[in-house]
Amino acid sequence: MSDVPQATSPSTPPAPGSEAAPAPKEPPSATPASPHGQAAAGHATHGHPKKLLPLAIGALGIVYGDIGTSPLYAVAECFAKKEVNGQLETVHHALEVNQASVLGILSLVFWSLVMVVAVKYLGFIMRADNKGEGGIFALLALIPGKDAGGMGRVAVVLAALFGAALLYGDGIITPAISVLSAVEGIGVATHALDKAVVPITFVILLTLFLVQRGGTDRIGRAFGPVMVLWFAAISVLGLVAITKNPDVLAAINPTYAVGVFKLDPMRAFRVLGSVVLCITGGEALYADMGHFGARPIRVTWFVFVLPALMLNYFGQGAYLLSNGWVEKPFWALVPEPLLYPMVGLATAATVIASQALISGAFSLTRQAVQLGYMPRVTIVHTSEKNEGQIYIPEVNQALMVACLSLVLVFQESTKLAAAYGIAVTGTMSITSIVYFVVITRNWGWKVTRALPLLLLFLAFDIPFFAANVLKFFDGGWFPIAIGVVMYSLMTTWKRGRFELAQRFNTSVMPVTALLEDLEATKPYRVRGTAVFMSGNPEGTPPVLLHHLKHNQVLHRQVVLLSIIYMEIPYVSKDEQLEVESLGNGFFRVVWRTGFMETPNVPHILVRARELGMVAEPSTTSYFLGRETLLTNGKSTMMHWRKTLFAFVSRNALPATSYFGLPPGRVVELGMQVDL
Repeated sequence: MSDVPQATSPSTPPAPGSEAAPAPKEPPSATPASPHGQAAAGHATHGHPKKLLPLAIGALGIVYGDIGTSPLYAVAECFAKKEVNGQLETVHHALEVNQASVLGILSLVFWSLVMVVAVKYLGFIMRADNKGEGGIFALLALIPGKDAGGMGRVAVVLAALFGAALLYGDGIITPAISVLSAVEGIGVATHALDKAVVPITFVILLTLFLVQRGGTDRIGRAFGPVMVLWFAAISVLGLVAITKNPDVLAAINPTYAVGVFKLDPMRAFRVLGSVVLCITGGEALYADMGHFGARPIRVTWFVFVLPALMLNYFGQGAYLLSNGWVEKPFWALVPEPLLYPMVGLATAATVIASQALISGAFSLTRQAVQLGYMPRVTIVHTSEKNEGQIYIPEVNQALMVACLSLVLVFQESTKLAAAYGIAVTGTMSITSIVYFVVITRNWGWKVTRALPLLLLFLAFDIPFFAANVLKFFDGGWFPIAIGVVMYSLMTTWKRGRFELAQRFNTSVMPVTALLEDLEATKPYRVRGTAVFMSGNPEGTPPVLLHHLKHNQVLHRQVVLLSIIYMEIPYVSKDEQLEVESLGNGFFRVVWRTGFMETPNVPHILVRARELGMVAEPSTTSYFLGRETLLTNGKSTMMHWRKTLFAFVSRNALPATSYFGLPPGRVVELGMQVDL
């Protein structure tokens, strides 16, 4: 057996006696993904005319924060210079400012926004929804299991996992570069405050991370209006500059983009690594689809965002053509009296962009936990109305330390831009490939129909990714390193849970055999209810056998509770719960939950009352198994993976907290397991 994680199949069962979250199963009424988006009934209101405007404004604040603040640094990077021996020289990945290069860059920016964002994501990728939800894990869950074919599916799933891992690198870099580039506007007004840029950025980001525990519900209400003001402001700034040099609008012609490569192919190829900064945030359109629906996101893009971005980008180009090179062309558009207010607005906009990435990291982590790719973490629900409003302290702390460290190390947005892009383009390329698998295997498209579409997407994705790879030693190594670490963690955890499940499955006892034995031996029964967590609804939890062997007693009512994670975001209420009486005081309870939900065991037992099973909280005890993992077993996992899995397992959040169990009523029984 190879060391590729068997977790590549989402149907892999966990250890039967483990309290860890089971791997996902097929949905109760699984259907192919809708190629038209918004398949779930719960998302039908997204298209209602009365809902469209508030949803569109909300999407403007959350979805477009990242891509909407790219004008702060994208064009500047395409023409960046550095000081060498007292002289300013154009960096190796940038172009000189002249008419051909400016029009060429603007043409590349325009067609990148049109083809990657408008055509690829809004036109096609967002049609691949999982019950209305989007994102790399939602797309991953759409890949058929048994019908997709062996190692081919393994390769695609592993690629999708690496794409998800890269998003963590993006989540670290985006807040740092966005806020830093906004605060740098102070230096345009007066160089006396140059040394204050990094401390101010540090304080803003630190505050942003510290307020996460309070939830973003109230702050989120202001996101939309602030971004409306931001996009309106950058539109006006760009329009004023264009009126002074309208010839810049000729850049809409794609021949100018081609012309850049004719003049200096290698330098033009390198500059793609800076051009891609204009489409960062494209993946967020898909990931946030479940919050707003496809239609409000599309309407907002075409009516407001795309025009605003193009006006500002072309305005920066017009300024460069009229005035020559300037270090920060975005801030050059701002009249001096409005400079400080604009710095404040830009800072607010970049904080909003950062918030979207932080919240996205929380959501991504929860999906990974529910799908069995990461260990349990602390999930705090910060809103009673919105299931998606969550806070994960472990992720927040890790992001905070990494993000603040980046600011202190790189100091300038220009230096940080070298590290930006490789994670985004890597994920975009992987999304294109996984989408191709979904439409051919799930929707039934013929390869001859789907392949041209894939090649069109990759015609943009691969050059952008390759150009960013050239920046590897300039900082591009950072998101790759983060991606490798997260990928190793996810695959090791999934493989470890698979091996643990195999270990337990060799000695599992059917529930029917246990009931027959109890009928013959008749152990002493005590008052109350005992709940045993079981990963396998058909088998007897090892912790139950362990308890019966050593304590020689059973409660009058025994509940075998299995939590099954589905490959859909939400499970409808009528399909969530099953309660079956097995006789002799035993009940089998099965709870199905989606990867966007967090199960709460006491609430499940309350729901079980509706189906005839009563468990009084004051007389209910919860029995959990806690494995001590030894790494000298016969498992074919590499030793470093065994060691990592054992370490993570020891430090994972206890089931008591994750499943909402009352600590005073939990009994843990330890078992040693050889891997």
